[in-house]
Amino acid sequence: MTHPQAPGLAALAALLADETRATFCLALLDGRAWTASELARAAQVSRPTATEHLNRLVEGGLLAEVRQGRHRYLRLADDRMAHLIEEITAHAPAAPAPPRTLSQSSANRALARARTCYDHLAGRLGVAVTHAMTHRGLLRQDAGFALTDDGAAWLTEIGVDLAAARSSRRPLVLPCLDFTERRAHLAGAAGAALHRHFLARAWVVPVGSGRALRVTDQGGVALRAHLGVDPGELTIC
Repeated sequence: MTHPQAPGLAALAALLADETRATFCLALLDGRAWTASELARAAQVSRPTATEHLNRLVEGGLLAEVRQGRHRYLRLADDRMAHLIEEITAHAPAAPAPPRTLSQSSANRALARARTCYDHLAGRLGVAVTHAMTHRGLLRQDAGFALTDDGAAWLTEIGVDLAAARSSRRPLVLPCLDFTERRAHLAGAAGAALHRHFLARAWVVPVGSGRALRVTDQGGVALRAHLGVDPGELTIC
């Protein structure tokens, strides 16, 4: 007898079993809304082809569309979908071939060092922050992720709006398996609030128009002071 959830799982897997649609989902992990033309260029396909694939992703619930005047924008449906894409990517086989150009190699290293995963910190930076919070008793990982009382106090102390994070319908903290580090980084409402705090304090700044982030000098000082993270370790390739 077929399991009642089997058709839904198969349908979801089929949506991602296409390189063009997978490329769209990975591009949208930057948390922005993209136009169909922008996504077509990212996947190197024609606009009609992109539209056909995007319609399938919207119908399948992976993407949501935002209408603004005559323009149509696409984004990931919600943070749960972003979490799903990052998790699946972390379990995918490694790329079989190295990047062909120096610029692509540099871009890959920048993403590995620090990047956004939808709306929270990822890459070596995200994992280092998560590890340091756990080591200092601010976060528990023994039975899933849980913010400790000390962790809540620490976030408030450094200026994170934890009350707003708690009022969100999202889980406060979630583990998200990092696809480059293959270790968990902090997601959920608290992870998003921490990312916003890093940006607002200019501890990190975006690199170009993609997902990569750069830790600033003041960010390096803050990481060492607040979490004991050596910013030099984030640059080791």
